[in-house]
Amino acid sequence: MAEREAMEYDVVIVGAGPAGLGAAIRLKQLATEQNREVSVCVLEKGSEVGAHILSGAVMDPIALNELIPDWKEKDAPLNAPVSEDRFMILSETGAFKIPSALLPECFQNHGNYVISLGNVVRWLGQQAEALGVEIFPGFAAAEVLFHEDGRVKGVATGDMGIGRDGQPTDAHQVGMELHAKYTFFAEGCRGHLGKQLQAKFNLRDGVDPQVYGIGLKELWEIKPELHQPGLVVHTAGWPLKSDTYGGSFLYHLENNQVAIGYVVGLAYKNPYLSPYEEFQRYKTHPEIRKFLDGGKRISYGARAIAAGGLQSLPKLVFPGGCLVGDDAGFLNASRIKGSHTAIKSGMLAAEAAFAALAAETPAPELSAYPESFKSSWLYDELHRARNFKPWMSKGLWMGTMMVGIDQVLFRGKAPWTLHHGHADHECIRPKTEYTPISYPKADGVLTFDRLSSVFISNVNHNEDQPIHLTLKDASVPVNVNLELYDAPEQRYCPAGVYEIVRDDNGANPRLQINAQNCVHCKTCDIKDPTQNIVWVTPEGGGGPNYPNM
Repeated sequence: MAEREAMEYDVVIVGAGPAGLGAAIRLKQLATEQNREVSVCVLEKGSEVGAHILSGAVMDPIALNELIPDWKEKDAPLNAPVSEDRFMILSETGAFKIPSALLPECFQNHGNYVISLGNVVRWLGQQAEALGVEIFPGFAAAEVLFHEDGRVKGVATGDMGIGRDGQPTDAHQVGMELHAKYTFFAEGCRGHLGKQLQAKFNLRDGVDPQVYGIGLKELWEIKPELHQPGLVVHTAGWPLKSDTYGGSFLYHLENNQVAIGYVVGLAYKNPYLSPYEEFQRYKTHPEIRKFLDGGKRISYGARAIAAGGLQSLPKLVFPGGCLVGDDAGFLNASRIKGSHTAIKSGMLAAEAAFAALAAETPAPELSAYPESFKSSWLYDELHRARNFKPWMSKGLWMGTMMVGIDQVLFRGKAPWTLHHGHADHECIRPKTEYTPISYPKADGVLTFDRLSSVFISNVNHNEDQPIHLTLKDASVPVNVNLELYDAPEQRYCPAGVYEIVRDDNGANPRLQINAQNCVHCKTCDIKDPTQNIVWVTPEGGGGPNYPNM
């Protein structure tokens, strides 16, 4: 095997999302201000910057105002200021609109913008490159590198051209090593390398388990007469039962487009529940379908979100690097927002790294990063939101009442902090406790099957590569998951990756993994009840190619 070449940088950043690019831009800004040279490289596993970015999204510009104060003059794609907030509790056919006066502050979006986060990230990439940041899209960081003393040394990109059998093909290219004084991990939710680092350095000691949701999203072009630029609609209730955490969003962007999506908390108990089918069902509600009638679906995608908040944040730093953005879990679940928190976390880490690089002997850990976080507006915001998810996990009605008390009466400053008691994969119950859910057949107009949805995610993987959805034990999917839970991976995966197939006579069930369908949402890595599925990064450039999600 040929030896890997190495490139040296001051800072290597894994992931060109809002956190990674926010960090890169801030590092270069500080270098320019102080007339110092700081070399910064960003690796992005998507085929281009923004290809794997998926979010609702309503954006609070607070962090962008700090990072690039003249973003409006620089044509940042924040083009649809929020014009109206609506929050509804749905029953199967009806809807109760919560009066605006009773809406907690976390659901008020005055001063925010309905955006495509993918387009905002593409714009941030342009700003970063203009400052001298080197961005390498299509290269997946596959391995963390360490110094002999245990400090993180950098990362290595995965080899290209490895066949399904694990052997090099004629197209084989050896990966590259990128060495840095500090390596930032900004991979997004349930980062493949971030997960390894949390285990190696015991970063989760003394904190709550991280808890997650799966967010499913479609982009629609609707009739002009139905479009209300800046309208933000959230719902709770139907089609989920009141004991299952979840809700929807419907955001009106510019150009007659709406982003419509559904989030289901991954602590759900019923193994027969399918978040994808619940999303399709939700669109049939009269209050929702009225916006979509006569419209056309343009794009589809899915992504896990880290919703644990402050209680679930790991230690942020370790020798040689740090976690930023959703790789750590900075999303504010109460506001259904994470892009501004991601950017701010990247900026805080960048400022700590810049100061450390100026020292004669750079410290192994960026201790200034968690210290500055604790004195920032970001900490204050997450502290106010800390009880939202634990309360809502107790059911829709009790949760709504207690969140009202917490957010309206106490304004997020109640003298108690609730905790997350279980990881999501521990919550699923045996199939014997439930009856299968009968979901309606897709009509191909308003509701769609998984495969037609995966098609418009523009997902693409080289099929002659090792399957990146790995199993610790190949017998577990049938002997445990199928036997106890009726193979819930068939239902929690939003892309039809996992199928139980049988012989013609219905015997010999086995798990078939359609890895080429994977949209990199990481739900399987999170929800698998036996934690037998491990998501590892495929070849760089693979996965979805979202146009403007």
